[in-house]
Amino acid sequence: MRDLATGFGLLLQGQRWVAAHRREFGFALLPGLITLVLYVIAIAALVFFVNDIVTWATPFAVHWSGPWPDVLRGFLDVLLMVLCLFLAVVTFTALTLALGQPFYEALSEQVDRSQSPGGLLPESKLSVGRLIGDGILLVLRAAAWGIVLFVAGFLPVVGQTVVPVIGLAVTGFFLVQELGGVAMQRRGIDLRRQLRLLRTRRMLVWGFGVPLAIVFLVPFAAIFLMPGAVAGATLLTREVCQDPTPTRR
Repeated sequence: MRDLATGFGLLLQGQRWVAAHRREFGFALLPGLITLVLYVIAIAALVFFVNDIVTWATPFAVHWSGPWPDVLRGFLDVLLMVLCLFLAVVTFTALTLALGQPFYEALSEQVDRSQSPGGLLPESKLSVGRLIGDGILLVLRAAAWGIVLFVAGFLPVVGQTVVPVIGLAVTGFFLVQELGGVAMQRRGIDLRRQLRLLRTRRMLVWGFGVPLAIVFLVPFAAIFLMPGAVAGATLLTREVCQDPTPTRR
């Protein structure tokens, strides 16, 4: 229980860190804003072309009589829009992280430097090939969990109660790994060791990751919370790796 509270405290510390460093905060907001603009353009284009897309996809309805072709296509228009909006919310965080990798690496370095005695940063010895391989492996792991949870969601009762809780726990764990991965790679820790380290402090990870996963369900909340989440994940990495902290006088 102490680790749960510590994890949540590190999440808040990360938000406080970026609030106290406004220049870094503003710089790290750019990926989220860029992603938002891209999504707005994509959704606007979909609104403009949705009827054409549905008409093209339903040529069989041309021969129907009465109002039924319009009823079907109207329903599919709404369904396609709802589906695309849902996908936009679900994928927003992942795309923001992908686009913002250089920004978040710089932010993580600043947090590490501010917390390291003498301001010295660890130097990673991981090769580019290893980093790419770790990224692919992480995607496969996350996809495997997603498939399992999706299938389990169809189970009566369990799928509507237990599975969402497990889903939040899994999402929170992978969020922490993804957000803190930059700081761990800087320490020369590959994906397998990262996962092993995080599993030794599961309650700490869940205390940080589960509240963050819940908040990220709010549309576009990631824009403003992502910089603090990266800062907090760097602090969590230092806690898990038991890094020394500067002596306060």
